Amino acid sequence: MPDPVKTRRYRSPLREEQAAATRRSVLLAARDLFAAEGYAGTAVAEVARRAGVSVDTVYASVGRKPQLLLAVHDMALAGGDEEVPSLERDYVTAVRAAPTARAKLEVYAAALGERLPHVVPLVESLREAAATDPACREAWEGLERRRADNMLLLTRDLRAGGGLRPDLDDAAVAHRLWIGNSAAYYRLCTADGRSPEHYVALVLESWTATLLAD
Repeated sequence: MPDPVKTRRYRSPLREEQAAATRRSVLLAARDLFAAEGYAGTAVAEVARRAGVSVDTVYASVGRKPQLLLAVHDMALAGGDEEVPSLERDYVTAVRAAPTARAKLEVYAAALGERLPHVVPLVESLREAAATDPACREAWEGLERRRADNMLLLTRDLRAGGGLRPDLDDAAVAHRLWIGNSAAYYRLCTADGRSPEHYVALVLESWTATLLAD
């Protein structure tokens, strides 16, 4: 009996490049709309119009509105107009390269000061929508889980750098980092017109005072 015919999926570099360009156009259009109109005021149809594609293309290239916001959120964390995997972001590389836990915290706090002004409004929009929209609630909860997981990764990197309090386990350190990089903490630190730099100073003071052995 002859062997069954083996099929191989054809990959077209040109098609993949076009798909990536379409996704980028969609995300840039969504970013501008979320910034100007907020989550509730942003219509997927308007995202599609600005990107020059159909609504179905928006859904196929990125997803529905909660996924759009999450992708824009990740772009803002990357600090530019391109999507970058979390472990390849420039500040993550810089944190890992810093020699001590104190130096790593300084690099990380400075990066948050640059990015949170753009990220926090997106996070708060998603949290507000989560109160009434199950899809947004699922996206919000997933984002919070991911943030907690990333703080555990950061904790392990800090411990490798040396200088953390020996009486704090990884969960305790990660929890304090998680509080400090939250949208709520950022809003409190920048209330009444205080600057992102004020947030950086406060969060770094809190982390160094409570996490470092010296």
